[in-house]
Amino acid sequence: MENRKKAILRLSNGAEFEGWAFGAETPTDGEVVFSTAMVGYPESLTDPSYSGQILCVTYPLIGNYGVPDDGVDQWGISKNFESEKIWVRGLIVSEYSFKYSHWDAVKSLDQWMKEQGIPGIYGVDTRAITQMLRENGSMLGMIIHERGEKEFPVADPNLENQIAIVSCKDVITYGEGEKTVVLVDCGVKHNILRCFVNRGVKVIRVPWDYDFTHLEYDGLFISNGPGNPEFCTSTVEHLKVALQGDKPIFGICMGNQLLARAGGASTFKLKYGHRSHNQPARMVGTEKCMITSQNHGFAVDDKTLGSDWEPWFVNMNDGTNEGIRHKTKPFCSVQFHPEASSGPTDTEFLFDLFLSKL
Repeated sequence: MENRKKAILRLSNGAEFEGWAFGAETPTDGEVVFSTAMVGYPESLTDPSYSGQILCVTYPLIGNYGVPDDGVDQWGISKNFESEKIWVRGLIVSEYSFKYSHWDAVKSLDQWMKEQGIPGIYGVDTRAITQMLRENGSMLGMIIHERGEKEFPVADPNLENQIAIVSCKDVITYGEGEKTVVLVDCGVKHNILRCFVNRGVKVIRVPWDYDFTHLEYDGLFISNGPGNPEFCTSTVEHLKVALQGDKPIFGICMGNQLLARAGGASTFKLKYGHRSHNQPARMVGTEKCMITSQNHGFAVDDKTLGSDWEPWFVNMNDGTNEGIRHKTKPFCSVQFHPEASSGPTDTEFLFDLFLSKL
């Protein structure tokens, strides 16, 4: 293409990758992470769990099926995206497809990213970038378009409360039904909301630091979200109150980490995180192994679980925790995404398991 412009990915270890710009031609910075998912870039880019991060996708061709419309259903839940906006700070791909073809597409990925002010870079060796991140761990980086345009140091998004940035600001109600679930929004994906309302449940979505302990509900749900769980001290304090009762509690992703911390366990940062659609999670004490969709950079330390808790799932790649459950009360959580948008739906039955306890 004659009019294409150069772009540079610069990592905090000094490595540089020169390619071509697409999307918004504006500099950006953040934590550079990689995902091995083969499809689902509209869902991934709008996943609040990517707040503060520059996403490198290992699948080589991106943009070939365009971007669908941003319509919502009768409950105000997005039909095609996981939130109301793109949350990644930048996108790194090997090959960008300027020509797209899909019956549901209304625009190109390039146009969508331009509209939302998100820069991208293509024509770089994403295999080398991924190998570097695997060896060194996730690191800070930037996308620039002229040398000297931006320099390190870059603020580490893990030192900011990303959950406060992505959480809703007001209480929102979805669906109708005899049973009510309070959803603590730490950066909830919209398909989680849909999994509840499609099962005839009324959902009361509250901000991450909202004191839900005074509300009337049948079950409590803690959502996924970005960044470091240590920032959610108020959420953990509210969960400690809920743990004194017997109403069912279910958490996903960040919800797994916050429930564990409320139960007395600790969390730690993974070297480069789990971001893919193909993470094998085995149910502890069984030979059942599910293929799961994941997006997180922190994990629960199994060794710090109290005597009332036990590991529920384990990652078969690295042995890290993938879920916990209380030994006597209806409290449980998983590190992966049972709603899997995008990704495999092998574990969506966990929503039914949770609701059967209400």
